[in-house]
Amino acid sequence: MNIEFLRNFISLTKYQSFSGLAKDLSISQSTLSHQISQLEEELGVTLIDRTTRKFNLTPEGEIFLNYAEKIIALFDSCKQELSQFTQKQIEDIIITASTLPGSHILPKSIAQFREKYSSVNFKISINNSHKSIELLKREMADFAGIGSFMSYNKNDFEVIQIGQDQLKFICSTQHTLLKRNTDQIIFNELVKFPFIAREKGSGTRDIFEEQFNKYHELNIGLEINDNDSIISAVSGSNYISILSEHIAKKAADAGLIRILEIEQYPIIAKREIFFIKLKELELTGLKKKFWEYLKKIKK
Repeated sequence: MNIEFLRNFISLTKYQSFSGLAKDLSISQSTLSHQISQLEEELGVTLIDRTTRKFNLTPEGEIFLNYAEKIIALFDSCKQELSQFTQKQIEDIIITASTLPGSHILPKSIAQFREKYSSVNFKISINNSHKSIELLKREMADFAGIGSFMSYNKNDFEVIQIGQDQLKFICSTQHTLLKRNTDQIIFNELVKFPFIAREKGSGTRDIFEEQFNKYHELNIGLEINDNDSIISAVSGSNYISILSEHIAKKAADAGLIRILEIEQYPIIAKREIFFIKLKELELTGLKKKFWEYLKKIKK
């Protein structure tokens, strides 16, 4: 029996969607379906009721899920215990994170940790805060780096604050707004220009909508889910947008965009950046060491 197929079956019961899980696993839906069919053929039973549109396990599927979880737990425990007899313990740490923690805050800590523990293998995927929390809750990742808890209960997680951030308005280096002979922009002038918003599920958008009470006065013309794409779109047009201050400063230093200071709003929105894990999940091995390492250096 294929261990990977078992893991994917367990994940499928959490997703309750072949297409959703296949997308996050970066495999085709037909490949995932074939894996489940292989398990059913090997067991001689039907695990998933395919006669309804809603995802439902059969009674046999419910029984198998219980055993599959025990098999995976035993396999991982066995693998961990056997690793003491190998010369080099290889352990994967899977992190899902939004752009700021994933691309700008965590890499330095990850590199330093790996210098001490060369046998760790980090796998990092960049997703918005909502999807990162979803992947964590579905146990598709060990940790998540987020800029907002969205609608989730913070008390469901163990949390390390790994940074702070402010949001800044940005525009092109040749924008019409910059023709005024002043360092600050009046908000009533800014709203005359089209605005690029982040997608729903973005921590940046969530914090911006929550804290900036003039959000609904902006002339939203585009929704883009990637910071680099926003920078590219803004740099060649009269659009304006918002970015994390960390990301905006790097783009401004490279001469790609300008950061706008708004006369009436010296602070647009501010937030804390978090590294989180499921509260009920007990860490072992290098995962535990990495969590404790981050906790120590971020005090």
